Amino acid sequence: MLRLISATPSPYARKVRIALAEKSIPFELLTEVPWDSTTQTPQYNPLEKLPVLILDSGKSVYESHYILEFIEAKYSGALELLPKDDVDGALFAKQVEVVADGICDALVLLFFEKQREDGKRSEEWMARQRRKVDGGLKALAGWIGNKEFFVNDTFGLADIAAGSVLGYLKVRFPEHPWRETYLHLATYSQNVEERQSFKDTMPTPQKISDKIV
Repeated sequence: MLRLISATPSPYARKVRIALAEKSIPFELLTEVPWDSTTQTPQYNPLEKLPVLILDSGKSVYESHYILEFIEAKYSGALELLPKDDVDGALFAKQVEVVADGICDALVLLFFEKQREDGKRSEEWMARQRRKVDGGLKALAGWIGNKEFFVNDTFGLADIAAGSVLGYLKVRFPEHPWRETYLHLATYSQNVEERQSFKDTMPTPQKISDKIV
């Protein structure tokens, strides 16, 4: 059986968990805090990042976007992450994922910058990350419009990526006004969270024991 090393708040790991669930691929979930010195993550990923998918052979596959490409190429399932006969649709789905992951990256940088002591935070750095988040949300809102899903009225990769980052935003940055600013995006997020794969992977905070900033 596949094993997935995950962290409970991670939007990157959540993407993979949702994809595996939607494709009905069984796996064992291993939960870690990748920032702590006790983590086993470096044994499987030289970049020391989660998620990591461990195959039956012991080989590891890492970086969420690559794991999703690997899963789609190697495993059939109930869901196709990308439209098979629509090149433009598949490329657009990947573009949505790029923007969603970019928002994730900026949010994670913001989260850890906020952990610094008073007087040691860079307001300029944080402002730059906030601009990335706001620009990405504006793009997602424009793309989704009044649609149910991003590509061809069908749930897939783009929705997994967008839905995961919006869920992370709710947990780590509940004060962000995106739901009031982009009403259709908020409705979209609420609807995808009703899927069982999203309910089963609701992000929750973890306690980081080691000093990392």
